[in-house]
Amino acid sequence: MKNVDDLIDSAAELADRGLSKGEIADELNVSRETASWLVERAGADGSKRSTAASSAPTGSDADIHVDWSALGRDSARLGYAAMAMADLLTKEGEEVDLTVGIEKAGVPLATAVASELDTDLATYAPAKHQWEEGDIADHGGGFSRNFASIRDRDCYLVDDIITSGTTMRESIEAIRDRGGDPVSCVVLVDKVGHDEISGVPVHSLIDVVRVDRE
Repeated sequence: MKNVDDLIDSAAELADRGLSKGEIADELNVSRETASWLVERAGADGSKRSTAASSAPTGSDADIHVDWSALGRDSARLGYAAMAMADLLTKEGEEVDLTVGIEKAGVPLATAVASELDTDLATYAPAKHQWEEGDIADHGGGFSRNFASIRDRDCYLVDDIITSGTTMRESIEAIRDRGGDPVSCVVLVDKVGHDEISGVPVHSLIDVVRVDRE
């Protein structure tokens, strides 16, 4: 995707497939607010209501779209990225025996990271996947029973993108609620540049710094 119009078209297609706005945000690697804006721009019939470029969010409302499909569509490239992410995590200690992937896009990365670090694997589906509008606190996330349990275990968290930190914070709290101890987080790209979230160190391969010239 090269421009905002491409994102609007993609948002319309995903909405037509029945995805929630939270899932669309996850698929397009944008904030929930940006996902809502994209769907609204597409219109109910999938056609753009007006020229997107002339009314795209700016300033504090602006977002950054990250397309890492060049990594995601190739297992070897994904593995190389996971090796780098695993290397960042080992700086926090070598006694951790569980890697938690945040669904959806964080899971294949976490699987490769877990293989590199020789840990068990767990997955967490965040509340945003059920989000349409309103308070995300009205929804709840959950861990899959098909993977490893969390209780009484130190763990790493893996996701693809941090946009605001809300999903990572939710995941950390969910692990603690289950009796686990999140030791460190790692992502491909951090749009905000967190050093830590809820007391847990955050590592990223790439930090994004927005420069606003007014």
